[in-house]
Amino acid sequence: MKLRPIDLTLAGMFITLMAIGANITSIAPFMMVGSVPITLQTFFAILAGVILGSRLGAIAMTGYALAGLVGIPVFAKFGAGFSTILSPTFGFIISYILTAYIAGRIVERFKSVSAYVTASLIGMAVNYLFGTNWMYMAFKLWAAAPPVFSYKVAWLWMLAPLPKDILLAVCAGLMGHRLERSVLSKGQFKCLKRAS
Repeated sequence: MKLRPIDLTLAGMFITLMAIGANITSIAPFMMVGSVPITLQTFFAILAGVILGSRLGAIAMTGYALAGLVGIPVFAKFGAGFSTILSPTFGFIISYILTAYIAGRIVERFKSVSAYVTASLIGMAVNYLFGTNWMYMAFKLWAAAPPVFSYKVAWLWMLAPLPKDILLAVCAGLMGHRLERSVLSKGQFKCLKRAS
């Protein structure tokens, strides 16, 4: 896949948005449930997929993950470095790549507003399934799990951010569809999803 300057610019923009969304908790530290920060990363990962398309959206999210792994403090709580792979929440970072790819893939095939919203909700579900299962395995295999920790507890922790993420996923779908009709189908953005 050949990346054009506009592709690199948009991917870089979403890497930046992910870094901002990851560190909302630095402004509002009460937005923590257990060890899981309530962030805007899922929203921006979905938006990357529905706006940039499957491949470029996944590339942007891969760029975000790599930026953090090489030491740029873009993860939640300004985390960074290769050691973050051992974090129980690292599965969510990997899931953003899948989230963007799957949401983007759906809207590349179906252009209706309902398809955009459905793609966004499916992307969010992928994020939750992959991230929560990684978190459970991490706590059980290498992280220090709380005494009462169980698979049920892992999912109960996810109930707090769930309403916010459902609402934001719907907003991402509506926003993506609106942008597709008003901006992305015109000018230099016209071939964005086709090129990705």
